[in-house]
Amino acid sequence: MKIAVLGAGALGCAIGGALAQAGNSVVLINRNAAHVEAINNQGLRMRTPAGEQTVRTAATTSATGLGPVDLVIVLVKSFHTEAAMSAATALVGPQTTVLSLQNGLGHEDVLAQIVGREHVLAGKTYVGGVLLAPGQIISGTEGKETLIGELDGRISERAQHIAATFNAAGLTTTVSDNILGTMWDKLLINVSTGAVSGITRLTYGPLYGIPEIEATAVAAVREAMDVAQAAGVRLSYTDPRDAWLKARAGLPDDFKTSMLQSLEKGSVTEIDFINGAVVRWGQRCGVATPVNATLVACIKGVERALQAH
Repeated sequence: MKIAVLGAGALGCAIGGALAQAGNSVVLINRNAAHVEAINNQGLRMRTPAGEQTVRTAATTSATGLGPVDLVIVLVKSFHTEAAMSAATALVGPQTTVLSLQNGLGHEDVLAQIVGREHVLAGKTYVGGVLLAPGQIISGTEGKETLIGELDGRISERAQHIAATFNAAGLTTTVSDNILGTMWDKLLINVSTGAVSGITRLTYGPLYGIPEIEATAVAAVREAMDVAQAAGVRLSYTDPRDAWLKARAGLPDDFKTSMLQSLEKGSVTEIDFINGAVVRWGQRCGVATPVNATLVACIKGVERALQAH
């Protein structure tokens, strides 16, 4: 398959690297020139439980000059989705599928406005990646599931073909007939820990040792579940505390959420697509979301304080 990864940071490189290793033609697109140069010169170096592997694959800082591909995997930060896809429409031909594997909710609507809803597939991945240096990552694909699906719940031929390609590359992938429910399931995980860790600056060890934080996190998840129910979304969770516990499962005490990592780098977060999505859907469905609205307000305040320095 001819595949472009739009936003090939740590996670994009983990997925793109695995697909390239399996014999697909992959181009990694990232605005960081040093990262791109390192991949083109030395290959993508991936540290896995099996040891370090070097994968040869193309990398570039923009989609300019690239023709249509079979699959565009979108992994840019939520707030860059519109600009990044608008600058990469050359990748999209009549048969191209555009698959969002981003955190949060709402990207599929942004992408649909740019490329047309018929090109868009939604998905969620539990694969992890950490950027160690330009062109060098820790890849966490083992035992980590990816789910993809059509927005209308059909089990389509194209979704099955993409899943087969991912599975052949060692990326455990399932086609879902309830991708919206799947996306909400993942959203509940992010709702439970992202904002509270960003506000407190705590890693998982201390974060999970404070009962008041757990109570706040569980209340935020409960609101999100109430909104999902009102919207007719099928969730796999029935107890909000399960999402709080799942977020922690298998991760070390020094684990930092992506929201905390963003704030430590002094950049804006994806809060509008996580807790903010719960607030927006709540307004649409007539469900009050005071806990999530408060968490959004606090993160916006932290962002503003960082920008002032």
